[in-house]
Amino acid sequence: MTRASSPVAFATFALVVASAPGCAGLEARLLYHPIKTSPSEYQASPPPLHARWCPHPAARGAVLYCPGNAGNLDCRAVLVRALHQALCESVLIFDYPGYGRSEGKPSEAGCYAAADAAYRWLVDNQRIAPDAIVLYGESLGGGVAVEQASRHPHRALVLVRTFASIPDVAQAHGVSSARALVTNRFDSLGRIGNCKRPTFIAQADRDSLIPFENGQKLHAACGGVAEFYRLAGLGHNDPLPAEFYERLRGFFQTRAPIVDANDLPTLGSE
Repeated sequence: MTRASSPVAFATFALVVASAPGCAGLEARLLYHPIKTSPSEYQASPPPLHARWCPHPAARGAVLYCPGNAGNLDCRAVLVRALHQALCESVLIFDYPGYGRSEGKPSEAGCYAAADAAYRWLVDNQRIAPDAIVLYGESLGGGVAVEQASRHPHRALVLVRTFASIPDVAQAHGVSSARALVTNRFDSLGRIGNCKRPTFIAQADRDSLIPFENGQKLHAACGGVAEFYRLAGLGHNDPLPAEFYERLRGFFQTRAPIVDANDLPTLGSE
């Protein structure tokens, strides 16, 4: 639901769900819009999971970036750079199965498995403490990030222009029976109550693809401290304003600071 997606595309998805229930393959083709990297662009065979690590010299943790449903990680270079610079944190972004250089075909379970592998790489290979990892999801990636946050320790959860669930969006586009028909569910609303760490939600109020109310529903259902930021006047694919990054920095400083052992007060001796 980023870049290549449009209200027309999702309306088509909704129409197919309503008229052809059970056509999971067609549903997947309408929901997932990967851009594959040409084999000529790399020498070795494609990896099971392709990711890009952007370390920051001043980082105290990392951001695990769960992308939207269109393109590949190269399409998000500007967004990754903005997070990297604004937060002074390292960023790991990955491609879902069937996207970029990643093997496989897109699916809900495959998206979760890819995020699991990326999270484990941060913890096991980079030795980053789980409570120093920010789970960041935009659009479809919001559903992936919430699923991760419901199971894994983390510093904070950041959701940008995402949905309560895929059926919620399908219903908003006219499919009243979506809950019974849609197979790719990404049920963030059902999971976010299990996410006890601080949550930051940014929702666009002129998003014709994912209605603004989806963000409000998620905010009301959060299981921990939550902050809601209205992206005033913005649609689904509009660039994020500088104020977004300022608010996000303030949120981390006040709601989800990283506390080092050296920062803890010590007991004085008498």
